[in-house]
Amino acid sequence: MISSHSMIRPGHFKLGLFSPNCSGGMAITSVDERWQATWENNLELGILADNLGLEFLLPIARWAGYGGKTDFQGDSLETITWATGLLSKTNRINIFATAHSAFFHPLVAAKQFATMTQIGKGRFGLNVVCGWNKPEYDMFGIQLSDSHDERYEYGKSWFSLIKKAWEEKVPFSWDDKYFKVQDAVCSPGLYGDTLPPVMSAGSSPQGQKFAAENCDFLFTVLLDLESGKQIVKNVKDIAQCLYNRSIDLFTTTYVVCRPTMKEARDYHHYYASENADSEAVDRLMSLMGMHAHSFPRDQIDSLKLHFAGGHGVYPLVGDPDFICGEIEKIAASGFSGASLAFVDYLAELPFFGDEVLPRLVAKGIRLKT
Repeated sequence: MISSHSMIRPGHFKLGLFSPNCSGGMAITSVDERWQATWENNLELGILADNLGLEFLLPIARWAGYGGKTDFQGDSLETITWATGLLSKTNRINIFATAHSAFFHPLVAAKQFATMTQIGKGRFGLNVVCGWNKPEYDMFGIQLSDSHDERYEYGKSWFSLIKKAWEEKVPFSWDDKYFKVQDAVCSPGLYGDTLPPVMSAGSSPQGQKFAAENCDFLFTVLLDLESGKQIVKNVKDIAQCLYNRSIDLFTTTYVVCRPTMKEARDYHHYYASENADSEAVDRLMSLMGMHAHSFPRDQIDSLKLHFAGGHGVYPLVGDPDFICGEIEKIAASGFSGASLAFVDYLAELPFFGDEVLPRLVAKGIRLKT
């Protein structure tokens, strides 16, 4: 079975959009222009991203919001149906679905994903989530293990059974600690008999090891460029030394791109400080183990600003030259790509496309599409 796909393009820094399927996107703000995750908006955005030559769209699998004034991410389009719709309406861009391993039986998932490769003619990608958000698991009546090792062991079994279903041409059986199936089939299989790109997100040692063994890409949070460079080296070494395979690393960013630095910084302050949904910020940070009493006051204030700005990910706030320079530094740190999020994707992406993308091509960071 072929394992190459269009997401693997050496010498080309990949860019895509993250979380447009959820209300608010990544910005935890109450401003009127915050993202509305309607199907109509997502369809228009998908076509725009496709026309701009971006490589991927990546959704968040969210089943309940974070409360607060805006109920941040409370409206969310389910990612498998979302991706299927977009695959049918776009031409070049890769569309990922984000799937919790605990919420989908692997044979059902294998069939869904294989069908999506047929619809998109090989442009489907899979983002595997092994679990972290306990309230969502409670909603389903599923016990979220306290053990990272057990979560990823389950995820490995889940994904291994999916791959087995894709690879086998005759009925097969499977029996391990987590799954037992008999006379299993998945037909039609993958489009062109080509494995889709697979990613997972994680910063824990277990998450990094899972990705190194099973995925093409690891999404990881970038705190600073120096530590990011070390993470890239560590994960690539794990993949090569333990599993004799390669892996690329992506990070995720939020973007405020304006004609001048002052305009960008002023707008960032306006939506992420003056109009932050503080209750939703506090709840999300608490769920992620970032309790206010665990940090000095100045550090917690900075963290809250970046969570309100874009879920705590790496900020790209400035004029086109500055943002191009920051992406250049991320690429030089060893990352192969990054996701982007905006307060209002449809209103802000065209300026990014007109001003930042050509600069990245001129610097040789991206190839001309």
